[in-house]
Amino acid sequence: MQTDFCKELGIEVPIFAFTHCRDVVVAVSKAGGIGVLGAVGFSPEKLKEELDWIDEHIGDHIYGVDTAIPQKYEGMDKNTPEELVQMLQDAIPEQHREFSAKMLADAGVPEWPAGEDDEVTLSFSAVQAQALVDESLTRPKCRMIVNALGTPPADIVEQVHKSGRLIGALAGRLKHGLAHKEAGLDFIICQGSEGGGHAGEVTSMVLWPQMIDAVAPLPVLAAGGIGNGRQIVAALAMGAEGVWLGSRWLVSEEAHAEPAQRESYLSATSEDTIRSRSFTGKTARMLKNEWTEAWEREDTPEPLPMPLQGYLTFDAVRRTSRYAGSGDCQKVAFNPIGQVVGQINETESCRDIVFQLLTEYTDALDHLNNLMPED
Repeated sequence: MQTDFCKELGIEVPIFAFTHCRDVVVAVSKAGGIGVLGAVGFSPEKLKEELDWIDEHIGDHIYGVDTAIPQKYEGMDKNTPEELVQMLQDAIPEQHREFSAKMLADAGVPEWPAGEDDEVTLSFSAVQAQALVDESLTRPKCRMIVNALGTPPADIVEQVHKSGRLIGALAGRLKHGLAHKEAGLDFIICQGSEGGGHAGEVTSMVLWPQMIDAVAPLPVLAAGGIGNGRQIVAALAMGAEGVWLGSRWLVSEEAHAEPAQRESYLSATSEDTIRSRSFTGKTARMLKNEWTEAWEREDTPEPLPMPLQGYLTFDAVRRTSRYAGSGDCQKVAFNPIGQVVGQINETESCRDIVFQLLTEYTDALDHLNNLMPED
């Protein structure tokens, strides 16, 4: 299952694992694919700690780092992270704060310990993301940088290229992919609306071939709705150079998820996801619950634009993550995942998941070959 993009990176199989868990990064890279660490929730200090651990455990394998630099955002004219954060905090209406706090209290979610520094922050800005890119490029085993929100700034593209790495970005719409190509990116991750987190309106089956044709010969990684080997065959048959999986690893043995959160994923069906602006301010797919429904009602505040909504809900995200099993926490928890959640029914190691994907891929190819005439 080696593609040209696989050979360029020096990996065995074109399976790219997006994850916020360092253990998953290492396990998938060791299994022949490549793990990509989602760093949007990390401070530079926390990212350094995570990358130190990855470098120590990953051996001779490589990995990537995913950041989030939106093209436009509130406060983009601020010069320092401190100025930006203060401006954003001041811009959040009090009624939004009260509404959010009441929902958490009603669900019995414990307060965050006073004075605790957990080195977790938001980095939805060029100022903050630049520090994450700088740290990532100090690591020889980090071979790719990915931007999750739009085309990266030209100076970052140049910086990554000068370091000898590859840089790519997600695209949920055709025009985004064309902008990425125009900006000189090395690859595009094309995510259909089935995918978890931020995605566009068009389904993968329709969007993938359009994107692949439009940006050729730029490599395209298919994302959104991939959970088994049959779906990998479909993506590669359309011309994708690899597949980008995120949801598939959320209940793996290596994933950092509390039992209650794992159970939410394992018991969910594909119909249990929703595209909502209630946590980040930008439409993202997640498990629907009382939190997502509450922000849709006519008698409640409208979600704020990114990154204001993210700064408003940051406390909710970290508290429901830490205290996932407390009270009715899952009723207000942020659980981003794609529609492929309906295919995820058991906990397995990342290595076993990769091998299962390869076995299913081979079986699907055999099925197709058996359909061909014998003479």
